[in-house]
Amino acid sequence: MKSSWVRRPVTGLGVLFLAIALTVCLPLWAVITMLVDAVRGRWRFPISRLIGFATCWAWLETSGLVVALFLFLTGRGRSVSAHYALQTWWCRSLIQALGFTVGLQIYVEGAENVGAGPFVAFCRHASLADSIMSSWVVASHVGLRPRFVLKKELKMDPCLDILGHRLPNYFVDRESSDIAGELQGIEQMATGLGVKDCAVIFPEGSRASAKKRVRALERLRERSPQRAETLSGLKYLIPPKPAGANALLSAVPEANVLTMWHSGFDGLDTFSGILSHLGRARAKVHVHVEEISRASIPSGEAFVSWLDAKWVEMDNAVRRQLDSDAIGNRGVVHG
Repeated sequence: MKSSWVRRPVTGLGVLFLAIALTVCLPLWAVITMLVDAVRGRWRFPISRLIGFATCWAWLETSGLVVALFLFLTGRGRSVSAHYALQTWWCRSLIQALGFTVGLQIYVEGAENVGAGPFVAFCRHASLADSIMSSWVVASHVGLRPRFVLKKELKMDPCLDILGHRLPNYFVDRESSDIAGELQGIEQMATGLGVKDCAVIFPEGSRASAKKRVRALERLRERSPQRAETLSGLKYLIPPKPAGANALLSAVPEANVLTMWHSGFDGLDTFSGILSHLGRARAKVHVHVEEISRASIPSGEAFVSWLDAKWVEMDNAVRRQLDSDAIGNRGVVHG
């Protein structure tokens, strides 16, 4: 649905009906899903908890749409500050809902060391929740106003669709043949980036998985064997695509860089992966934020090498964190 006049009423009414249906049918679906989980021996009740989050999500979506409509009707449809406040509340509420329903725990490190902007952030992409979590970290922990390079498919989320277009974000068409036009759109998105702003991009371009990693490396070997060799040891991240990241840096030459990696969302790139993970253990996520001086980041082809080296470094950091969590979990079990 390309037309917003068609898409937004359909998706908006869809989440409203979903919220009402899940709430009215709560006694029914709660009993049925708990029985299904019990028969499967999943005593952490992953299906029940995931549908519980879906109920919270539908009502938060509906609430966000109501507030966005109120802002429009009261003449504040173009108020950047009002919509950033709404986005911050919406993301924080979703993170709290994840904690309440599925037991998600997020630990953020390094955000307290970040200085004044403007910033360009390069973030790891591994799960369905990355855009929400990244926005929450940047706004609630770092204290900056995030603007995102997002895939156009996210327009099907009605609240993200409206907020995404009322704030300075860019929805990229990953299938477009006009690469130059997409890069120009990314550059324009970063126009006017101020000391309280952060432009966020996920250089991998897609949620990481083993299959995507293999395919990305195979394609990279055809175009750039040297890069493929450098990145061949990746276990958790997938090779970054430098064009979008480079476009952001070119648009804001005075901006420093933030890198953000996380562990604990691995395998949560699909709903089946989420259910499997929830059935095994409490969801614990570590997020690490690092500020890097722009003066230390090269340009041109040297930037590609720098980005690849940073991705290898982040991949190793994810591995160490996951190994540390595994040791800690064994200690809890045996203790």
